[in-house]
Amino acid sequence: MGKRTVMPFGPQHPVLPEPIHLDLVLEDEIVKEAVPSIGFVHRGLEKLVEKKDFMEYVYVAERICGICSFMHGMGYCMAVEQVMGIEVPKRAVFLRTVWAELSRVHSHLLWMGLMADAIGFESLFMHSWRLREYVLDMFDMTTGGRVIFSACKIGGVRRDIDAEKMKRFLDALGKVEDGLHEIAGTFAADHSISHRLTGLGVLTKAEAEDLGALGPVARASGIGFDARTHGYAAYGDLKVNVQTEQSGDCMARASVRIRELYEAIRLIRLCAEIMPDGPTETKVTGNPNGESFARLEQPRGEVLYYVKGGGGKFLERMRCRTPTFANLPALLEMLKGAELADVPVLILTIDPCISCTER
Repeated sequence: MGKRTVMPFGPQHPVLPEPIHLDLVLEDEIVKEAVPSIGFVHRGLEKLVEKKDFMEYVYVAERICGICSFMHGMGYCMAVEQVMGIEVPKRAVFLRTVWAELSRVHSHLLWMGLMADAIGFESLFMHSWRLREYVLDMFDMTTGGRVIFSACKIGGVRRDIDAEKMKRFLDALGKVEDGLHEIAGTFAADHSISHRLTGLGVLTKAEAEDLGALGPVARASGIGFDARTHGYAAYGDLKVNVQTEQSGDCMARASVRIRELYEAIRLIRLCAEIMPDGPTETKVTGNPNGESFARLEQPRGEVLYYVKGGGGKFLERMRCRTPTFANLPALLEMLKGAELADVPVLILTIDPCISCTER
């Protein structure tokens, strides 16, 4: 048995996009245990429901995270709409789905760049983020924002996409897909990537189930769960093909995310094709009185929104359970037995979003 030491990893580290702190218990260069310490960017956002009325709080919900911002606003709106019995117009539902899937494309491209950077493949990092710029331009063109959009509101959406703008939108989406073919092939075939990711951080199906893993982390271990198949928003009119792998290693998690990029692009095109005409919002009257859950599939997995209203304009409670928080136990399991040099790659393999986790 080698000498055991405790090494702090984070919250500041060149590879980490956001602050997460782990105390790594090492035996020589092997991780025997990892103890997380979270809370570095806690902002008390859930407490703000007492100061921002239920309509204004949409803007706060979007600011939980800059990557999944639209889906946070959408999840909050869905929960409040269920409490108030609001029927969202069909066109608004399809527009929400388009922006939700575009958020997935944005998030996975961002992750591909970060993973490439972590393993020292700087040109692949640049190409991934070059494609991401097209996606941000598409958001800018349709919502007026690149990070925070404020397009979703209780009862519908604030923006519409007319025929001319939709054509430009789909043309840009085609450029993203063309560029994706190039970098996805590199991820799949390059020896340096497969050597670094294959066989690393294996999470079995049983472990993923026991630890409550979500999203691509679970699907890479053979769990075919995707909240979109429940049919919320416009997904009831679309057939979502759930992407899974069986090996449960870092390479499998990368493969799932890459295939989900193509699936998201397909769903966006299908939404544009069958999107009905009509209004984009419903007039909201009254205040929420009751409680409800909303479930939707973010890029990292299922997010839960709980809201409770007592008939006033301020909610009594809002709670958000994010997928990164649920995936942390799986990460700690992956780290056991790993070499110290592989810790940054293993952390990135769950695509951590600390802003979502620490609200």
